[in-house]
Amino acid sequence: MENIIDEANRCLNCKVKPCSKACPLGNDIPTFIKAIKENNLEEAFNVLTETTVLGSICGRVCPHSKQCMGSCVRGIKSEPIKIGELESYVFDNALENNLKIKTSEELNGKKVAVIGGGPSGLTCAAFLSMKGAEVTIYEKQPKLGGITRYGIPDFRLPREVIDRTVEKILSLGIEAKCNQELGKDYELDDIADKYDAVYLSFGANVSSKMNIPGEDLDGVYGGNELLETGKHPDYTGKSVAVSGGGNVAMDSARTIKRLGAKNVYVIYRRAREQMPAEDYEVEEAMQEGVEFLFQNNIVKILGNEKVEKLECIKTELVQKEGEKRLAPVNVEGSNYTIDVDYVVMAVGSKANKEVISKTGLETTEYGNIKVDEKYMTSKKGVFAGGDLIGTKATVAWAARSGRNASEEIKKYLLGEE
Repeated sequence: MENIIDEANRCLNCKVKPCSKACPLGNDIPTFIKAIKENNLEEAFNVLTETTVLGSICGRVCPHSKQCMGSCVRGIKSEPIKIGELESYVFDNALENNLKIKTSEELNGKKVAVIGGGPSGLTCAAFLSMKGAEVTIYEKQPKLGGITRYGIPDFRLPREVIDRTVEKILSLGIEAKCNQELGKDYELDDIADKYDAVYLSFGANVSSKMNIPGEDLDGVYGGNELLETGKHPDYTGKSVAVSGGGNVAMDSARTIKRLGAKNVYVIYRRAREQMPAEDYEVEEAMQEGVEFLFQNNIVKILGNEKVEKLECIKTELVQKEGEKRLAPVNVEGSNYTIDVDYVVMAVGSKANKEVISKTGLETTEYGNIKVDEKYMTSKKGVFAGGDLIGTKATVAWAARSGRNASEEIKKYLLGEE
């Protein structure tokens, strides 16, 4: 606790709150840190739960250096405040001491179904329940948590933290129905008839492809699917290439290395400083023996039925007209090959088209569920958010989407449209 107080005391309590403005959830960071300074962890928890219920998770996995910490005034001349550590400490303490989340009775008697128990669904469910609604979450997996449980490795986010966070959210009176898959165990229309409103938040965890030759060879996997299912091939003594530069690429590479791969290459077409992944994750991956090939791109995957080699090409970064950041351009004649046994695609993710088609809802040109400014889909009373509607693919942004949707659902239920 002493170290936490010392860290909190470094906060300048800026009136303009640049850290809060950079937080996807808009957490009132200076105010909750002020409460820590005063040794009032319950008040710090009350401040944070006005905007988030995932503090123990976000405090550990958010890209803080690109968000709140990246805008901390302390960081201009010294080290920024370790906001994530303070946030997770406050929430961990609340979970251990069973601190209650404040509730009201605005929505008493209203019933809402949330389909998908990931960050967006959990947040929407929690904020509606905090307002008095009767909420039921439908989840296809055996447990709630979504991408936090089935996409982030245990070494980065302990399962105990997820379990306790989910338990705290369910303690608001929320019912969870797991092992229930949309289009298989129930239909959207049936759910919509039983509830006053429905929120869709079953995520977008289908790995995108590079659309290059050889991508259909045996031995090519999607990073999202490997992390979600935990069903990996035997990497012992093998060479594996991971294409991408975000969190899924880092989590895949580090997991594969820990599972015994001899060589793990992360192939990223831009420079290190342009990687979406947190710098500390890249550093830790390097320390664990992962090799990074920056400014390289995969041209094709070679092999007879199964993966045998990769043909790669060097890239250079150029400023293109109308684009803010430097763009990677292939260097002609720089092609080369490397021997690999497996290739993992971690270049982005998309929603499951098959599941979305079963909803019968309108979609965008990108295949996401189409919503209006109030998160309402083409079906009255059915809302959607998170990755399903194309929200930025981070836990905090998904949670923000769920919280925003909960406000619109509340207005809808109260007839305040």
